[in-house]
Amino acid sequence: MPSRTPGPSKPPAPALRPVSDTDVRIEYHTIHGYRRAYRIAGSGPALLLIHGIGDNSSTWDEVIPILAQHYTVIAPDLLGHGRSDKPRADYSVPAFANGMRDLLVVLGHTKVTVVGHSLGGGVAMQFCYQFPRFVERLVLVAAGGVTREVNPALRLISLPVVHQALSALRIPGVVPGLRVAAKAVAAAPVLPFAPVTATPKRLLADHEDLMRVLGDLADPTAYAAFLRTLRAVVDWRGQSVTMLDRCYLTERLPVLLIWGDEDIVIPYHHAELAHSAIPHSELETFEGAGHFPFRDDPERFCRVVIDFLSRHDPIVFDPLNWRHLLSEGAHPQDFIDDEDTLEIVMEAFEDERNAT
Repeated sequence: MPSRTPGPSKPPAPALRPVSDTDVRIEYHTIHGYRRAYRIAGSGPALLLIHGIGDNSSTWDEVIPILAQHYTVIAPDLLGHGRSDKPRADYSVPAFANGMRDLLVVLGHTKVTVVGHSLGGGVAMQFCYQFPRFVERLVLVAAGGVTREVNPALRLISLPVVHQALSALRIPGVVPGLRVAAKAVAAAPVLPFAPVTATPKRLLADHEDLMRVLGDLADPTAYAAFLRTLRAVVDWRGQSVTMLDRCYLTERLPVLLIWGDEDIVIPYHHAELAHSAIPHSELETFEGAGHFPFRDDPERFCRVVIDFLSRHDPIVFDPLNWRHLLSEGAHPQDFIDDEDTLEIVMEAFEDERNAT
């Protein structure tokens, strides 16, 4: 499916010359008594990169040096992830958004473009809702929180009994063995008459990144934080925290959606639903990419992001407009797309209002 990118014609793409890896620093700040780690590089307007569940800021390693040519890039390890502390604490989406605000204040940044991947996309949307004065633009990458649908494996892990099986990750040799097995299965030949969506290559498109995340969960404290985070956003029915009911608040905010059309963690049609519910958004499809499009093609990802930012001036927060938006609420009649997609969007709205 081709990319849908409305708006004015694009200016010439900027040259992409990565900064030296030695210029990407890992720094720490203690906030509320907890050490928080973050990668930082570059200079200029602030660009906040928020990773997904179980992951850490190293997931952005290939794009930080490129983006840092134009921006001050800040890529935190969320609390409970990476090199940040992993306390018994609040791992809800609003709490993560609070943590992003606190770190930005400590670093002296009050205006930022937010880029969120997977769970980080949900955190980015929540950040825009809680702290609209901070946000200049928004980029959602395979973002969580569009509807309840999510990979069934995450639903199962959220159950008390099933998650115990993952304690086997602590046994020496298990994670390397899983990596070898996943690589072998992904390279297996396609069986005759097998559905395209069920081929080993498709089902394990992101196996290297997923194995990287699983490897980090071998640490008991990281695993405990992962479970608390997962249970804050996913239950046996799917994602319990969704964003469609507040998409209308992005009316004046430049929004870019980036998705791989072979994402098996958060299906590509979520991109279409989000694009429908945010009519002014731009949708960039990475064909053949899975849940980590910025790792599948880092240079293209950076070109798309830098081009988007160059074409859209930072939004200036208007408290009167914010009051108006909150007073008026959503206008489903303004949604775009075909009838089938619109019907799914409206069903998702109803699902959000269903407490059962």
